Amino acid sequence: MLKLASPPLDLTLTAHYIKSLQRSDGAILWNTNDKLDPWDHVEAAMGLTVAGHHREAKSAYLWLANNQLDDGSWHATYFLPANPSAHQQAQAHSGKETNFIAYVATGVWHYFLATNDRDFLTQLFPVIQKALNFVLRFQTPFGEICWAVDKNNNPEPDALVTACSSIARSLECGILAAQALGQDCAPWQTAWQALTTALTTKPERFDRTWPSKQRFAMDWYYPILAGLYTPQDAQAILARRWQEFVEPKLGCRCVSDEPWVTMAETSELVMALVAANDLQTAKTLFATLPQWQQADGGFITGYVFKDDLIWPDDKTSWTAGAVLLAADAIFKLTPAAHIFTQVGSAHTR
Repeated sequence: MLKLASPPLDLTLTAHYIKSLQRSDGAILWNTNDKLDPWDHVEAAMGLTVAGHHREAKSAYLWLANNQLDDGSWHATYFLPANPSAHQQAQAHSGKETNFIAYVATGVWHYFLATNDRDFLTQLFPVIQKALNFVLRFQTPFGEICWAVDKNNNPEPDALVTACSSIARSLECGILAAQALGQDCAPWQTAWQALTTALTTKPERFDRTWPSKQRFAMDWYYPILAGLYTPQDAQAILARRWQEFVEPKLGCRCVSDEPWVTMAETSELVMALVAANDLQTAKTLFATLPQWQQADGGFITGYVFKDDLIWPDDKTSWTAGAVLLAADAIFKLTPAAHIFTQVGSAHTR
């Protein structure tokens, strides 16, 4: 059982909460009778892998395989009933988000690292291949990748630091998967190099058509989760804005100018701290999470500390997944514990 004595946190119950939101066809909903999006579906599936629920995690990735569109993509949002035998609502016509589509590579590589299941990696590699090739259609000559496309696959003319950072890690995982299987990945390596160069040296290529997203915590720490910085540089980046985002004993704010801490951002920041080789601070921040765990094992999404208010009133599967990934990063529960905490290595393999 995954029980951590200090802090007192029942991760086995957290994994069972995710399982309670998984349909028999593998789809993992945000909440009961709620939506699914491909990125958060993968995040929850990785949580199941950490907890040793490998059959359920495989089922989640097979749902993606079975619902991948011919061009390699998925829609940004699906509305599905909890019971797959019930009447299916139509998928939302909400376009497609590139980082959502690329994330399957991270999830499947994570599963392989945890299980060494080469047959499953081989089975899912064509899914990864189609997904990453779709995403790279929208990389600009400057290296960044457009954040979304409409239902006709026309790209939105801007890029997000957080989304591109997530894609960078997914590209690296795809490259490592290709190398493990003896597949050619030279175009992906070239794309990864251009993308990481844009993220580290071309800030003008992001947030060109809307106000800067730097108020969001994810823009602060996600480049670290992408493996773009050495531990020493990561420490400096985190120290620079720590007071803006971290509320002692509560967690990490979602945005710097709102009195709202969120458990997913807190968990991701824990992983960024591990990547920065600051394990003690990571453990201290992780210790804020047990207070937000509910009786069924799920975690509230956020807490408005100015008003002493839980908001929104839900417990998402992906928040639970993020907590499990943070626990793995700190306590090395699986061989996949390092997936978000190592410097990007795809270009050196």
